Amino acid sequence: MTPPNLPKDAALFLDFDGCLVEIADRPDAVVVSDALRDRLARLHGMLDGAVALISGRDVADLRGFLPDFAGIVAGSHGAELSLAPGQIEAVHDQPFDAATLHARAHELARPHPALLVEEKPHGVALHYRADPSLEGYVQQVMQEMLEANPGLMLQPSKMALELRPGGVGKDSALAGLMQRPPFAGRMPVFAGDDHTDEPAMRQAQSLGGFAIKIGDGDTAANHRLTDPVALAEWLDASIN
Repeated sequence: MTPPNLPKDAALFLDFDGCLVEIADRPDAVVVSDALRDRLARLHGMLDGAVALISGRDVADLRGFLPDFAGIVAGSHGAELSLAPGQIEAVHDQPFDAATLHARAHELARPHPALLVEEKPHGVALHYRADPSLEGYVQQVMQEMLEANPGLMLQPSKMALELRPGGVGKDSALAGLMQRPPFAGRMPVFAGDDHTDEPAMRQAQSLGGFAIKIGDGDTAANHRLTDPVALAEWLDASIN
């Protein structure tokens, strides 16, 4: 069902890849348009600052793509929080050595050049979009890495598998932000496209708001839009 217009008292939470921008072959190849930057700025003003990005990407990556975004960014599936540009804080105690984890991922990916290792401050992802036949191999080696790092958890994504901290998530990031200004007392609205977004969708709905699934697939969200272009059009209509 198509979502209603964005309420003026909304607290707006947005995923990045597959939601605000189209998914690219590589995480560093996404295209961020001037129209998107302007749209986020206008939403930030309309909602008195109650706009946040909640993404599996790390904060530095997101701020790099959107350096002028004045809103809050929750990155690494809620393991990082940036209340303002230039500021990042960890939300959990890191139970592993990231450099060792990254080195092991590169070692396991080396026999298969199509695999892409995405290093993150709080984990690592293996992307097999360039060769979907490697999905089984990725599942096997990431399970082995999980057994060596019990403080982490496996997170499936689109054509990728990620090791990330347990005990945090996009749902806990949303719930935490709803306890602080300028989000407190507003209606939560979350838009996302992936498995990683489903807990935050349920969280937004449990708090009296609504969620929007971008794209196909089963979802807990009570509304759906076809793609990032449709989301952009819905947001622009809500602003205007």
